Amino acid sequence: MLNRRQALVLPLATAVLGSLRAPARATVAPMKNIIQDSLARHFADNGTAGTFVAYKVEDYTVIASDAGRSGEALLPAATFKIPLAVIALETGVVGDPDKDVFAWDGVTRFIPEWNKDHTLRSAMAASAVPVFQEIARRVGAERMQQSLDAFDYGNRDTSGGIDRFWLTGGLRIDPVQQVDFVDRLRRDALPVSKRAQQLGRDILPETKVGDAVIRSKTGLVGVDDKTEGGGTRASVGWLVGWVEKGDRPTVFALNLDIRVEHHNAARMKLAQACLSEIGAL
Repeated sequence: MLNRRQALVLPLATAVLGSLRAPARATVAPMKNIIQDSLARHFADNGTAGTFVAYKVEDYTVIASDAGRSGEALLPAATFKIPLAVIALETGVVGDPDKDVFAWDGVTRFIPEWNKDHTLRSAMAASAVPVFQEIARRVGAERMQQSLDAFDYGNRDTSGGIDRFWLTGGLRIDPVQQVDFVDRLRRDALPVSKRAQQLGRDILPETKVGDAVIRSKTGLVGVDDKTEGGGTRASVGWLVGWVEKGDRPTVFALNLDIRVEHHNAARMKLAQACLSEIGAL
């Protein structure tokens, strides 16, 4: 299998085709791959730098804002909660995402929404790091590594602690790999039960834009359970997911430098601007 980290640096057609695994078809046309550098202006207009990658499924087309940063691997931060939720559901660590409750441990953290009991669904909405750390501990190192290997998720590196490897440890993933993983989850193509995948999709935060629906998850590199208000500041912000507009889904991944506070809130706005430019919204 091709090294997906190089997918948008190499001539795009062959590399990304090896990255985004095509659904089984009798005849598969060559994937179209486009560097659309006009997408970068959305980041520049907001006073920052970033990258955007999208896979327009029905057009069998990958579009990227650049051929550099789009292949650079970073900590997944809270975007790892997507595969972690699926792992929890598959292993039975979570039986019901709406009924199984994770009790607050009584430690007051800087985000008020973390300081309460949560179900898997509410923890995903609040991006509650302590809940997902407890889930990771219950999954355990062996099953976690087996799952990341089976998912072919990023560099599969779980070093740095079972409850920290996606926050401050060795795990890395690039935007093309994010799109690849999310697309497989979207179409029930991960090597786990359909139930785990369907519930994993269902608990993702939903944003409606006209007649389109975006399911996505944010992530902030530099923010974790030990971050204190006014202390460590996020360095990079992720947004990964897919948009469904009629019968034409588009899977995407975006990351940007968090230079000032409003860049944190700008991720969805930037994603929508990029998705609109490529005709996915």
